[in-house]
Amino acid sequence: MLDALAAAGCRCWISGGWGIDALVGRQTREHRDLDLAVDAAREAEALRALEALGYTVETDWRPVRVEVAEPGGGYVDLHPVAFGEDGDGSGDGRQEAFDGAWFDYPRADLTTGTIAGRTVPCVSARLQRVFHQGYEPRDVDVMDLAHLGERA
Repeated sequence: MLDALAAAGCRCWISGGWGIDALVGRQTREHRDLDLAVDAAREAEALRALEALGYTVETDWRPVRVEVAEPGGGYVDLHPVAFGEDGDGSGDGRQEAFDGAWFDYPRADLTTGTIAGRTVPCVSARLQRVFHQGYEPRDVDVMDLAHLGERA
């Protein structure tokens, strides 16, 4: 999937549970979905690339997020991030939130990790911690944050 997105010119960064796994370098639990921050300027291309792999839109809450599913039950949750003050692709990124607020994606927090021996783009441990604030954490969130403590 990451290769298909790259071939379509779509920059993306893994976040959520798989993003934490990428940062710690191993799968720590089962995951329902794959959370991807995608360059909002290439969202349409990302959706077409995933459609070519058999995914269809399941939940459409754009501009905040759009979730796609494949017949076998795999889900990808896309979070469009606009880069640059004018969405011109430069500078830091911002993602709209449901309440009219924003999630910030500083360029310094876009990094890489490892999943199954492959280097993958992901968001930093600092940004993962920020994204886990402001709500009552579920057991899985507490576990995910504990795994971040394993990182050197």
